[in-house]
Amino acid sequence: MAFVWHIPTKILFGAGKLGELHKEAPLGKKALIVISNGRSTKTNGSLDKLQEELKAWGADFVVFNKIQANPTEPTVQEGVDFGRENNCDFVVGLGGGSVLDAAKAIASVIPQKTGKVWDFILFGTGGKQPLTEKALPYIAITTSAGTGSEVDAGAVITNPATNEKTAFFGSYPDLAIVDPLYMLTVPKHFTAYQGFDAFFHNAEGYISNVCNEASAMIELTAIAKLAKYLPIAVNDGKNLEARTEVAFANTLGGFSMDVCACTAEHSLEHALSAYHSELPHGAGLIMISVAYFSHFVEKHACDEKFIDMARAMGKVNADKPEDFIDALKEMQTACGVDNLKMSDYGITPDEFPKMVQNTRDAMGFLLQFDPVALSDEDMLNIYKKSYR
Repeated sequence: MAFVWHIPTKILFGAGKLGELHKEAPLGKKALIVISNGRSTKTNGSLDKLQEELKAWGADFVVFNKIQANPTEPTVQEGVDFGRENNCDFVVGLGGGSVLDAAKAIASVIPQKTGKVWDFILFGTGGKQPLTEKALPYIAITTSAGTGSEVDAGAVITNPATNEKTAFFGSYPDLAIVDPLYMLTVPKHFTAYQGFDAFFHNAEGYISNVCNEASAMIELTAIAKLAKYLPIAVNDGKNLEARTEVAFANTLGGFSMDVCACTAEHSLEHALSAYHSELPHGAGLIMISVAYFSHFVEKHACDEKFIDMARAMGKVNADKPEDFIDALKEMQTACGVDNLKMSDYGITPDEFPKMVQNTRDAMGFLLQFDPVALSDEDMLNIYKKSYR
């Protein structure tokens, strides 16, 4: 047994917790509020509530509202420049995982004396420069349940010039708020995509070769909750109990990444959405998931772990690894995402070889955590078997 548990983020979890922000010690005098380029934070009321809470602190604020579903380096850099120009001394990310990722990078880069965002990327064509200055204080307020970004130090940023979608490592948020009241309006399909992202964070962690007793405790709990409650949240979005349980499992997925690791399923998906930015990350993961996990079932890489997950998902009499694949397919059917097609997003099979190479170049560091090593041929076959 060996692990490092260092999660310095204070978490306010539960319905109504956004309304308690004003009770916390102020983190600065002027906030850079980072939100998406959509309308969700206005529709669900979270932006108005956040501004009310900041006013109770006596803090000024400006709003940067340009973050895309797959945040790009130019947009994140624009946020850095905007925060500097407005002399912001703390950052608040309000939205889904893409917003939280972008805000995390913005908070980390604003204080740096030289360099742009891509200079601090450690992989692919990134500049591999270290962050030498302490990040601005950062509050992560998640209004979706998918990435766990509110409790980890990682972010995912795309360079559209090179088609690289890869990791940025900054600082942990100082404060996280997970308030399911602001998740009640997430549309059905996005609820499913985001929930499966959380599911795969935990399932990948559990089958990874760095799984440990601390992470296993987290991951099996999250897998069980998502199998039970995600279909309810998808089909009855106003069900606060289901939304709360899914939100909890999402935060657990962030913990899993803190004390364990994701595997190459995430690298393979990032290559898909790096070339096709309109593809939601969770949808891409769903598309490749059956072929990806089936590969390790067929290799008998970790049979007992697949049986454990199947039992956690409700197949209490599971006794073979294939039972997990059956449970996964049933969960996708229950959430209405069992017929997603790569072709609907313009993906074609002739792209797969370059995507395999992109997987190695941009996010290859996750390949080391698979239960058995994937060859280029293995990855190509996973894409081919997933294609529709």
